[in-house]
Amino acid sequence: MQLTHKIALCPTPEQVDYFKRACGTARRVWNWALNEWNRQYAAGGRPNALALKKQFNAIKYTDPQWLDENGRPWLQDIHRDAHAQPFRNLAKAWERFFADLKEGKEAHEPRLKKKGRCRDSFYVANDKFTLEGRTIRLPRIGEVAMTKELRFAGRILGATVSRTADRWFVAIQVEVPDAQFYRRRTSHEVNGIDLGIKAAATVSSGEVIEAPKPLKAALRRLEIRSRRLSRKLEAAKKAAGFERHARLPKGTRLPVSNNRQKSAAILARLYARMANIRADFTHKLTTRLCRENQALVIEDLNVKGMLENEKLARAISDVGFGMLRSPLEYKARRYGTQLTIADRWYPSSRLCSICGWKNEALTLRDRTWVCAQCGAHHDRDLNAALNLKRLATETALPVASPSSNGGAAAGTVPAVVGKVTPVRYDGGQQDTSGQEENRAHFCAHS
Repeated sequence: MQLTHKIALCPTPEQVDYFKRACGTARRVWNWALNEWNRQYAAGGRPNALALKKQFNAIKYTDPQWLDENGRPWLQDIHRDAHAQPFRNLAKAWERFFADLKEGKEAHEPRLKKKGRCRDSFYVANDKFTLEGRTIRLPRIGEVAMTKELRFAGRILGATVSRTADRWFVAIQVEVPDAQFYRRRTSHEVNGIDLGIKAAATVSSGEVIEAPKPLKAALRRLEIRSRRLSRKLEAAKKAAGFERHARLPKGTRLPVSNNRQKSAAILARLYARMANIRADFTHKLTTRLCRENQALVIEDLNVKGMLENEKLARAISDVGFGMLRSPLEYKARRYGTQLTIADRWYPSSRLCSICGWKNEALTLRDRTWVCAQCGAHHDRDLNAALNLKRLATETALPVASPSSNGGAAAGTVPAVVGKVTPVRYDGGQQDTSGQEENRAHFCAHS
């Protein structure tokens, strides 16, 4: 089993300079490899990452585009892992692309990376760095201080140094024993989780969990700092001889003043703070849900489609419930929790959780409604969570197919069972009992 610990670094200015050059190297090599891949493919060839890597190694110290103004190969100053890993990453990106095409999913080809518009990072192999307490020794630059010690014990597989705003981090991948990977649950409840905007999550037990909504809290500061940076950018355009709102020709580089760099850094720190608040909430919530439940049910939400609604897009993004599914999946595996994904067409909000009558007239504006058949008064979100909970048991209500939109007549529910998908772990098959036995065995010996 593999786990990753991301630790903040405290580098010196000289080390920061090396980090920036290593990230730039990884980005430029990626762009070269992608351009060469596309060129060979357009010419009728069948490119592969290993052949591209050998081709690059043959020219990287002699080709003029990889030499500095003095004719010296500047790649010699950067450790080779930074310009070797992009080829492997490109191969994985194409594999994902073709796998998504084969499965009928929305697929995106790998794209070129632009400075300032992509994530700055570079890879370091496991045999090229060492750890000692709160210190990591990296190639070329020596020891770098860390804010924490590595929390996992096991075989180190590699590390990735990355930047968020003006802070640097190292993510260390570790292969841990099963006894450390599996965690003990504190209780064994079964709950449905309804995700929403007004409340980030409504649990079938009745608990309502509010989101911190960091964007809403910092929106005024964000507008002010964005406007300050925009004014400095317009001033740089004017100094370069362009009109105020003119579209710059491709490849144009504007002069960057110190004040503009400071303003950009302040804005980036604000965005990073909002992302950290949202991530902290997401991780604490998903950990608690998996630690306290033996079975969870959530909906397969079409978050991308929901974001096309201009009136709700900002609120949906601020809550961040599109980020909940991924951590729920891997944490459910650690705690032995059965995670079930309800089909996105399952009418969890429309079905009466008591008698099963379907309210066809329910709109997004209706937060409460009364069942016309049994007279039960429902809170929209809690009712949806209760219906989702039923999917983890044998008492699940029948569901209308999406094509019929609820059957021939409003208020009736045809006997068509909705799609319920258990999350699959490695190996391709779900085995809840075996997973539970393994978790209990390793926790008992920990």
